[in-house]
Amino acid sequence: MKLYDFAPAPNPRRVRIFAAEKGIALDIVPVDLSSGVHRQAPYRDINADLVVPVLELDDGTKICESVAICRYLDELHPEPPLFGIDPLDRAMTEMWHRRVEIQGFTAAADALRNRSKFFENRALPGPVDYAQIPELAERGRQRVAQFFGMLDARLGESAFVASERFSIADIAALVVVDFAARTGSAPDDMPAAMAAWHAGVSARPSAAA
Repeated sequence: MKLYDFAPAPNPRRVRIFAAEKGIALDIVPVDLSSGVHRQAPYRDINADLVVPVLELDDGTKICESVAICRYLDELHPEPPLFGIDPLDRAMTEMWHRRVEIQGFTAAADALRNRSKFFENRALPGPVDYAQIPELAERGRQRVAQFFGMLDARLGESAFVASERFSIADIAALVVVDFAARTGSAPDDMPAAMAAWHAGVSARPSAAA
């Protein structure tokens, strides 16, 4: 299996961490988004949405979207369980994973894509160009701060984001926290419970994938 990847991007990192937790080796195919190669052939034919990651199977089938890729890998390798272990745990994992995506990922993405000159006229990913809206960048920063507060409150009562076990919700949260910090959208100080969690999950070998 081949993973079309851009190392600095958050969504491919989600897949790399997930695969590493599962002990799955993927052949990495770098796609240099910074050069715009993803907006041209042949990558345009690989993923018409012009984004990464894409998982290409040995028969040529291509799976786009990071969570869909993780679901596929989870079906191939159920252990360790990263989507939950029983109906309630799976529901809680899905709930917190969605909260991380909606309140964390989208906020950090808005904060970056609506202010960075690199994303001028490309405020949203995909083949259609959209103008930047500076107000969305500021709102994104405010939403990231709110997300940090919500995450800290949750981690004050739970060892991990969704339950007492490491899950895909922790992978997503780690990626968005690091992405927000790297792109200047995160608050200056990380709250205490969140900081302790972050240190723990960052120390997992998979975090370096």
